[in-house]
Formats: sequence, structure tokens, C-alpha cells
Amino acid sequence: MSPRSCLRSLRLLVFAVFSAAASNWLYLAKLSSVGSISEEETCEKLKGLIQRQVQMCKRNLEVMDSVRRGAQLAIEECQYQFRNRRWNCSTLDSLPVFGKVVTQGTREAAFVYAISSAGVAFAVTRACSSGELDKCGCDRTVHGVSPQGFQWSGCSDNIAYGVAFSQSFVDVRERSKGASSSRALMNLHNNEAGRKAILTHMRVECKCHGVSGSCEVKTCWRAVPPFRQVGHALKEKFDGATEVEPRRVGSSRALVPRNAQFKPHTDEDLVYLEPSPDFCEQDMRSGVLGTRGRTCNKTSKAIDGCELLCCGRGFHTAQVELAERCSCKFHWCCFVKCRQCQRLVELHTCR
Repeated sequence: MSPRSCLRSLRLLVFAVFSAAASNWLYLAKLSSVGSISEEETCEKLKGLIQRQVQMCKRNLEVMDSVRRGAQLAIEECQYQFRNRRWNCSTLDSLPVFGKVVTQGTREAAFVYAISSAGVAFAVTRACSSGELDKCGCDRTVHGVSPQGFQWSGCSDNIAYGVAFSQSFVDVRERSKGASSSRALMNLHNNEAGRKAILTHMRVECKCHGVSGSCEVKTCWRAVPPFRQVGHALKEKFDGATEVEPRRVGSSRALVPRNAQFKPHTDEDLVYLEPSPDFCEQDMRSGVLGTRGRTCNKTSKAIDGCELLCCGRGFHTAQVELAERCSCKFHWCCFVKCRQCQRLVELHTCR
């Protein structure tokens, strides 16, 4: 192997190790609960945290359960959004949680980083509003009368605290001294895009007060959107993600579109550095599980259809017996009684 090839391989290895470490904190989602973390020494035993995250854990013990919930939210939403695609956000019981897919600068990695940072911001914000945390509460900066004439009241979600904590905890690896690689810039950009997906979809919820249900007085508060809405927004950004490359701009490095004909990406867009594999065949070196054995839709022409999902390899069809409730009747008082029925259905799986 030539010296140049050796150097390139070494760089790829360094980037892979760096990228894996940056998202290893997601392993917290595998814990049933970290509510028992009441001593600083416990933070040292949490798998997947780098040292600076361990230090944050020690200083913010009460917040760590929210970080765990944020990681779980991110994984569940990722698996929902990609449930019908060749890469379906499968997780492992090892590090990194999503396997080697996140160590590559693909658009899939971009989505993982965005939804993960959003998950932490969302969970911490909701914990603030529900009174679980002593360090934060409702957003008291939202008060008075709005230009629309309603009274700001109630408990507005403290999204500023949630975003700030997400930035401090999730971004810490990339913001470490010397972490100025193109992959670090990509991760930081996508982390912020994930948080902005919450900020741009904040909503106003209101309640009317008055005699006989009239709305003489209306009080309103700001609330985070449902996390499913955040997932949908980021999935749209995934579909329109911009391929970028690092370039020297003045005295610093920045990511610019690889194709000069494309308009510059915004802070809300996802960016990636390299094209994705097709995810058709299993390749454990790249962390690709392949689509063999995946259930497909025989009648669909979309990505969940057998032709596309199975990558043209064909599919198996089997008759399976499905148990379901049927002939349900309401009995006074007060329960519903159903029969257990068996139904034969066709199940199609990729070859």
C-alpha cells in the first residue's frame, strides 16, 4: 500500500472513531431507567459517555433521566420515519447504537444527529414544564398581552433551557479542542438543524374563560410541537438534504454545496458529506444489515414495495395465520366481549 493510501486509511479510521464517539451517548436509551442516579459516582458507570459528558452528568444528575428519554424518543421516531425504507434505523446492543452507519458522513447519519439533538431538547423542555427539574420551570419571559389581544398565561414551555442543555450535552464532542474536521462541522450543523425543527414549529395553545363557555378572556401559552411533527419535518429535510464539502472561507473552514449550481443550505437544512450505500446487501464492515427477510408490500410501487425494498432479488410469499378479535359485543354493565378469530393472510418477505 502506498504512503498516500495509508494516510487516507488512517484519516478514515480517525473520522470513524471520532464520529462513533460523538453519538455513543445514545446508548442511554438502552437503559430501563436512570432515575436511580443520585450520586456522582454513578455517572462514571454510564456506558457511551465521553469524559466531558460524565462531568455534565455529575453536575446535572436530575436531568439525566430526561436525556435518556430524549435518546429513546429519537430512536423510536427514527424507526417510525424509516420503517418502510431499506435502512430502517435498526439498533444494536453495542456501540455505536446504530452501528457503523453513523460513522459515515451520509444523509442517514445526518438524520440521526438531528433527531437525537432534537430528542434531548424536547425531553428536557417537557421535564422543565412538568416540574420534574429544580433548575428550570416554565418560561416566564412569555407574559403580558399579545398583539393579537389575548393574555399570555399558563405554563409556556421553556424551550430556551432545553435547547441550551442539548447544545451543551450533545455538541460537547464536536466542540472539543481541535475538533474542526469536516465531519465535526457536519455533525454540529445537523445537531442545530434538529433543534431548529422544534423552534420553528412551536405553537400557541389557548383556553377560553367566561360564562357558559364564552371566550370573554382567552389565556394562551407557548408549547413544543408533538415530537412526531418534529420527526416529519426532519424526514422532509432528509429527503432534500444537501451534499456539501469543506472549503476555506476567510480564516475558517465551512461547508458549502458540492454542486455550485445548488443554492446554499440554510440552518434548518440537513447536510451530508458522502453518498449513501444502497443498503441492499449485508455488509458488516460498513454496518449495513441488508434487506433479506424484510417484510414488503407486494402491491406498492413506492420504496416499501417488494420490487424496490428487495432490490430486484424477488420475494417469498407465505400464508400465515393471524389471530384477531372479532364479533365484539357490549354487555351491561360494563364490558366488551369478543371472540378470537383466525384469518389467513399473505406475508411477503425479501429473498
